[in-house]
Amino acid sequence: MDYAPLIEKRRVRLQELETLIADPELFSDGRRAGELMREHRRILELLRDWETLLTTQRQLEENRELASGDDPELAEMAQMELEGLEAALPGLTEKIQYSLLPRDATEDRDAIVEIRAGTGGDEAALFAGDLLGMYQRYADGRGWTFELLDASPCDVGGFREVTARVSGEEVFRFLKYESGVHRVQRVPATETQGRIHTSTATVAVLPEAEEVDIEIRQEDLRIETCRAGGAGGQHVNRTESAVQIFHLPTGIMVRCENERSQLKNKETGMRILRARLFEMKQREARQSYSDQRRALIGSGGREEKIRTYNFPQNRLTDHRIGYTAYNLDIVVASGALDDLIAHMQHEEMQTRMDELK
Repeated sequence: MDYAPLIEKRRVRLQELETLIADPELFSDGRRAGELMREHRRILELLRDWETLLTTQRQLEENRELASGDDPELAEMAQMELEGLEAALPGLTEKIQYSLLPRDATEDRDAIVEIRAGTGGDEAALFAGDLLGMYQRYADGRGWTFELLDASPCDVGGFREVTARVSGEEVFRFLKYESGVHRVQRVPATETQGRIHTSTATVAVLPEAEEVDIEIRQEDLRIETCRAGGAGGQHVNRTESAVQIFHLPTGIMVRCENERSQLKNKETGMRILRARLFEMKQREARQSYSDQRRALIGSGGREEKIRTYNFPQNRLTDHRIGYTAYNLDIVVASGALDDLIAHMQHEEMQTRMDELK
């Protein structure tokens, strides 16, 4: 495929963006300024990758000529460089393909991550805690900010439910594949006969919504306050800091009690509610996608089993793309999700490229 015409369009767009960014009035609208600055940065990166690709192609052609030439010394040196040049081309081409695809508007968003213990009792709660730690370490490795918004801890450890906010560069682009049912197979610490148990936890990754995305009418809300539960000493028993927000048209309920301030809990609850409503709106829009793509990235529904964590075999399997790796201990302990997510992105890109044909 000849990418040159598409690249030229990006060069024209870059000039338009530089004119817009030079206008001081742009920054009176922080949201629009941020969007244009991110687009400007992405095009610059694309053009750098394009120049690297062209340079690599030229070097490859020159080295092939030298490798078949009459000078033995030059031919040997050229042959030694050929392997590295040939290996670099597919990655550069794929990166450019991905950059040229129509962009999902939510990919730049921060994300709300909700994890709930599923089947398996205490072991499911412990697994939910393991997933939370895995995502936190993955976020740390990417330089993102990981903020715990609300949590319902379990007596034995782990969580019945936990909600976090992840903010940074292109958070939703990388975390969106995590929504669904995660299954763990291992011997619980409480198991005396060494039997392997199967438990589940559900993950929902929601792009964070802004007020302009979703209009929430005050008359559609019922907000209640109550005393927080769990650890917290006298404060828990004496103040009604917990907040429950009911969105009457959809039946969605959000409860927040992590903060000592009722106001902060309300703000957090509204942030989570807005994200859930925005995700619902996005899910309805996705119904127009092809069946093939929906099958790949999933509906994000909690009924969809996407991944198995088999600890006895140290095996991680993603059922959507048939990905299997035998480094489960490293993935969970250090949040080493980069390889898996790279495979997911590759499969999604190939599917989207097929849809454009």
